[in-house]
Amino acid sequence: MKFTVEHRPVFTLIAGSGRLNMVGAPQLREVVAKVVDGGSNRVVVDLGGVEFMDSSGLGALVGCLKMARQAGGDLRITGAGDQVRVVLELTGMSRILTPYTSAEDAFSDA
Repeated sequence: MKFTVEHRPVFTLIAGSGRLNMVGAPQLREVVAKVVDGGSNRVVVDLGGVEFMDSSGLGALVGCLKMARQAGGDLRITGAGDQVRVVLELTGMSRILTPYTSAEDAFSDA
């Protein structure tokens, strides 16, 4: 997996590309931990470039959500493709990790 990090006024955007599986999941955790440790507790993870996500990737997203919330913020996702949406819906995680249509919409209430 490859990740890019962009700091914006209201949130930090992390865009991933590749497969969010047992190889990519620890990488996502590391990137989010660095962002949160750096003081950005509002995080948007753009999954538009993620071609595949399995339970390891889902677990990483949940762990990253917990990290952000423990820092007083939140983690939201955007750009979820069909396969990622199916994983979220089948597991019931779409209620907790609600996919937003854009990064700007994710924290429009902030």
